[in-house]
Amino acid sequence: MSESTRLRVAVIIGSTRVGRFGPTVADWFVARARRRGDLDLDLVDLADIRLPDILTDQDEPAPPQVRALAPRLAGADAFVVVTPEYNRSFPAPLKTAIDWFYEEWQAKPVTFVSYGRESGGLHATDQLRQVFTELHAVPIRDTVSLPCYWEHFAADGGWPKTNAPCNTAVKTVLDQLCWWGHALRDARTKTPYTA
Repeated sequence: MSESTRLRVAVIIGSTRVGRFGPTVADWFVARARRRGDLDLDLVDLADIRLPDILTDQDEPAPPQVRALAPRLAGADAFVVVTPEYNRSFPAPLKTAIDWFYEEWQAKPVTFVSYGRESGGLHATDQLRQVFTELHAVPIRDTVSLPCYWEHFAADGGWPKTNAPCNTAVKTVLDQLCWWGHALRDARTKTPYTA
């Protein structure tokens, strides 16, 4: 597959909490996405990047962590945000990460892999859709939602069980993300996007 047909996807782990489940979910998603063979995946773990929680003014230089992450986001054709639901919303470090950037999100598709209690993180996803729409990103319809994710451990300790619904949902989500990723990349190439 040629480099021009491959899609660059940034998978962002939105939780930085001690004992978080996000890396398990992200590793599963990335492993499933790699099966396609047409994606270049960049796993962005906000716990490792440690973006400052105080944003600078527009005329001030960005901190080193922000300057280091910017090209990774700018180079992505699409985004997958892995997020838990905390108190019917998404984690504060994820909002901070989103707010540090602007043009990097524009005219690119974004989907969500959310997890939580009975809601499966859908309250967090609903709010993230609004935030990304404001930044001129394109949230796609389908997501992967993991309600009561702890119930999907297999007897051997692996996650998720082979019959877990997320194993089916991930294919649809990846198909849609790739369609939108290619369509929007082609459009940005033909006519650069300006907000």
